Amino acid sequence: MGEIVLHNYFRSSTSYRVRIALALKGIDYRYVAHNLRTGEHREETYLNVNPQGLMPALVWSDGTMIAQSLAILEFLDEVHPEPALLPSDPHGRARVRMISQMIGCDIHPVNNLRVLNELRKRYGADDAGIASWFRHWVNATFEPLEHMLATESATGRFCHGDDVTIADLCLVAQVTNNARFEVDMAPYPTISAINAACMDMPAFVDSAPARQPDAS
Repeated sequence: MGEIVLHNYFRSSTSYRVRIALALKGIDYRYVAHNLRTGEHREETYLNVNPQGLMPALVWSDGTMIAQSLAILEFLDEVHPEPALLPSDPHGRARVRMISQMIGCDIHPVNNLRVLNELRKRYGADDAGIASWFRHWVNATFEPLEHMLATESATGRFCHGDDVTIADLCLVAQVTNNARFEVDMAPYPTISAINAACMDMPAFVDSAPARQPDAS
């Protein structure tokens, strides 16, 4: 069995999700950085690892490559069950997946770097236009998410109860990205409180973009 390798980029929110999970579970890995802004993820070296050329990609100790952060998180929870990142009951697991996918499927895909770059190239969007686009899609999901988290009894200190789940990893990574685009978090007090609770934990702090070796 070989080492575990995480191919990622410090500012990638999907990479941040996976780094948190690895830290929470105490899994050692080798950090391999690919600069998305200079196109290193499109070079042959990385495409030989992940033909899709997206971040992150986890190469497990047996050589298996797993891409897509939500798939990686569930894989880690299955092969290294403690601490669990999904509830034990079906309703709880469904709720955590729902919250995770609201962020991972409804916000992130339209706001990631390759989409923002296309807005510049195809439609001539400037920095102000890009930031407006980013904030629009965050707010479109954060408004209903805030309502859900604030009103549902299943919400606790974290998105689901008082234990960290995959939903919290997605939430924190998104809130971190929001700061770069000056998203107003005042309308989202519940989301902000959950984010603050997470950031009291070393795994979240140590995995943050600014703490990574390729941070710039």
